[in-house]
Amino acid sequence: MKTNDTISRLRMLGYCEAFSWVLLLFIAMPLKYFGGQPIMVKYVGWVHGILFILYSLHLILAMRLQSWSFGKLVTGGVAAFLPFGTLWFDKRIN
Repeated sequence: MKTNDTISRLRMLGYCEAFSWVLLLFIAMPLKYFGGQPIMVKYVGWVHGILFILYSLHLILAMRLQSWSFGKLVTGGVAAFLPFGTLWFDKRIN
């Protein structure tokens, strides 16, 4: 597997994960609590969770291929838990 492909996928997953968080917070949650339609939270939440898991796996793969330090892996992992943290981490990928 090529390093550039892995970094590109990590970046794409980071952006998709951030976008899914926005959908979850600003569309699915209001539909649940103000519109009485909880089904959107189920589906958008699943997509968001899958993207989070894929991002985390690609973060580990990128660390191995790029020989990143454990600290950089932890930084990327913590960033994944913060709103738009994946976008912040993306700017720090060399």
